[in-house]
Amino acid sequence: MLPELGQVLLLLALLVAALQAVLPLAGAQRGNGAWMAVARPAAYAQLALLAGAFAILTYAFVVQDFSVKYVAGNSNSLLPMIYRYSAVWGAHEGSLLLWALILGLWSAAVAGFSRRLPQVVSARVLGVMGLVAVGFLAFLIFTSNPFTRLLPAAAEGHDLNPLLQDPGLIFHPPLLYVGYVGFAVPFAFAIAALLDGGVDARWLRWTRPWTNVAWAFLTLGMALGSWWAYYELGWGGWWFWDPVENSIFMPWLAGTALIHSQAVTEKRGSFAGWTLLLAIAAFSLSLLGTFLVRSGVLTSVHAFAADPSRGVFILAFLVAVIGGSLLLYALRAGRLEAGAGFHPASRETLLLLNNLLLASACAMVLLGTLYPLLADALGLGKISVGPPYFGLLFFVLMLPLVALVPFGPLARWQRDQASKVVAVLLPWAGLALALGVVAYFTAPQGPWKTALGVTGAAWIGLGTLRFVWGRLRTSGRMTAEMWGMTLGHLGIAVFLVGALLVEAQNVQREVALKPGQSLQVGRYGFVFQGVDESQGPNYLSDRGHVQVLRDDQPLVLLHPEKRAYASGGQVMTEVGLRPGFTADVYVALGEPLGDGAWAVRVHIKPFVRWIWIGALLMALGGLVTAADRRFRRVPKETTA
Repeated sequence: MLPELGQVLLLLALLVAALQAVLPLAGAQRGNGAWMAVARPAAYAQLALLAGAFAILTYAFVVQDFSVKYVAGNSNSLLPMIYRYSAVWGAHEGSLLLWALILGLWSAAVAGFSRRLPQVVSARVLGVMGLVAVGFLAFLIFTSNPFTRLLPAAAEGHDLNPLLQDPGLIFHPPLLYVGYVGFAVPFAFAIAALLDGGVDARWLRWTRPWTNVAWAFLTLGMALGSWWAYYELGWGGWWFWDPVENSIFMPWLAGTALIHSQAVTEKRGSFAGWTLLLAIAAFSLSLLGTFLVRSGVLTSVHAFAADPSRGVFILAFLVAVIGGSLLLYALRAGRLEAGAGFHPASRETLLLLNNLLLASACAMVLLGTLYPLLADALGLGKISVGPPYFGLLFFVLMLPLVALVPFGPLARWQRDQASKVVAVLLPWAGLALALGVVAYFTAPQGPWKTALGVTGAAWIGLGTLRFVWGRLRTSGRMTAEMWGMTLGHLGIAVFLVGALLVEAQNVQREVALKPGQSLQVGRYGFVFQGVDESQGPNYLSDRGHVQVLRDDQPLVLLHPEKRAYASGGQVMTEVGLRPGFTADVYVALGEPLGDGAWAVRVHIKPFVRWIWIGALLMALGGLVTAADRRFRRVPKETTA
């Protein structure tokens, strides 16, 4: 009877979420302290109920209870134990339960750490989060119940999608969801501010760490998904502008703009309306991503195909949340104070330009993602929008952003002399250009992209370090917020090196090789030693053996594979990979060509790891910023 208990727990969680939504919001409106006091215990109770339901579903996977339809569809008796745990969120229903559980975790965390806020503020914030939980729990229970019985029970399950039987996919969805769902917190604070009619510095300072933590986890989740696609799919790339990838990238862009806008509003009182709108946009784009992935309108290796009723439900929920939020914003945003004025030569102006560029990039990605879907729905034909569109426009929008990054930390608030900041950075700009020129003439191929990558990275890196040096020289200290900003900007520099140099200097060869034959690619030699069969826990594998040499000296023996899974016979590629700080050696096994020959794909990928090192630095910057003790002090009351 455990699955039935899980379903009861979900129903109780829905009732508690409704209680958390209605009473605190009504109490805040009427000034009823007893009603507002319901918010915290309701948040804790909702988390406990969801954790219980999640534990029951996990247990059903561990013991292989094939009388549960979701378990039978996503596991079988051969599935290794570690993947039985990750199979809990490996498909639609379980991933939604994970989403609801993480939303419960965020709500309970806000309840526990918001005691220093005025009761009316915390009640409204938790009430809004309760409303969001009601929508997701209703969707989960009425269209996507993970505890539905399969009677009679299946004798064997269908197995977890082989694409997901990978260590990266154990961690990728939870990290991604912590970020995705975490934007519900600044969204709830924004709605609370609009209901209150003002942006109070006391709660705005409080909300900044929540935004930074959510953004950091979304960065980690996105980076891990990119890394998984790189080594698991066998094509050798790290980003393809897939619509589902874009559905993650859009809230990340909006969140990046939000954390900068929050800093201006909290410190100077400016951009209050912009900050609230970005908070609404970041969470709305997270919901849009959910709609795209789960509505069945997309075909992607990342998407959860679903029936149309689920898509209609999410679309209705999306319209209610986004439409209601924007309507409230339209009615209340005019009451917000404008905040302190600022000169065109000031940090505020630079951060405004930063936000406009990020918002434009987000709009560009949104247009490119949705336009083919709308064109198809309106009968305008099948239209493909791919990397040429995204790559060109994103480059055009990011080029001025890269140029502006070092100026922001060095410029003063409200008013500054632009000539002073330019004079400080001019020597470093000259050094960055000189390094770019050297890179252009020494690049083995792709000189323009190589030069741009080195110049942009050196410009951001040197400008950021100049800020740190100047700060330590004048005041002798840096706050955690400043260290976080420094790490984030250095992460951008490292990412630029990886992204542009791997695109400029990647070398790929695809050849047919028989055992004993070899291939030379630059400094690297590849000797194909043949293929043999091996047995995995739930698959049969054709396992290749490729000896890699560098400068004619043995470097590593790689074993690319083609795995045929027992249930369904789906064939997956497992690449042979020799990681390196300056270059990866990447070998993928293709199809057998007869007479012992196999198709073999070889890549030399310079600096590709710097992409993920840069992402890790950015995420670490967000977490370090969130740890700043200043955010936990209650400032004097100000409104914007």
